[in-house]
Amino acid sequence: MRIKKQINIEDEYIKLDQLLKLGEIADSGGHAKLIILNGDVRVNGQKVVQRGKKIRAGDRVTYDNIEIEVL
Repeated sequence: MRIKKQINIEDEYIKLDQLLKLGEIADSGGHAKLIILNGDVRVNGQKVVQRGKKIRAGDRVTYDNIEIEVL
């Protein structure tokens, strides 16, 4: 079963590693970096290994059984 979260961002974008921390997927920046570099994170269905990837409203980020929709 997939857990769905919605996160509202105030700015034009948020970096992927920051979103993972904000969404309580990663405990720290180092943890976020590891799961991103391992290729475990997808943005809009595409595997992403850039921790600084800009995530904008409308994007969907998935990790394991968690999906974050950015608003």
